[in-house]
Amino acid sequence: MEEYQTGDESVEGAIGGSTYQHSRVNQWTNSIVEQCLGQLSKLDKPFKYIVTCIIMQKNGAGLQTASSCFWDNATDGSCTVRWENKSVYCIVSVFGLAI
Repeated sequence: MEEYQTGDESVEGAIGGSTYQHSRVNQWTNSIVEQCLGQLSKLDKPFKYIVTCIIMQKNGAGLQTASSCFWDNATDGSCTVRWENKSVYCIVSVFGLAI
């Protein structure tokens, strides 16, 4: 059985110990969301998925995000992973909506 790759592992694989580089942020975010979606689709569950990724340089600036969903709490859900290294913050959110 294939093992599900968590958001932490997707981010670690894309960014790892790299220092923040503005020119690589687009590549990193695309890689992270595609890895997450790929692993979720392998689960073959009756869900539609939405994956978001925020990457921010650690420089003392503030960041606040929020989301709100109108859904069925019995079948739908979400998960957010916060990851960081010495120069990067990364926040990945996954929303699963039952079909």
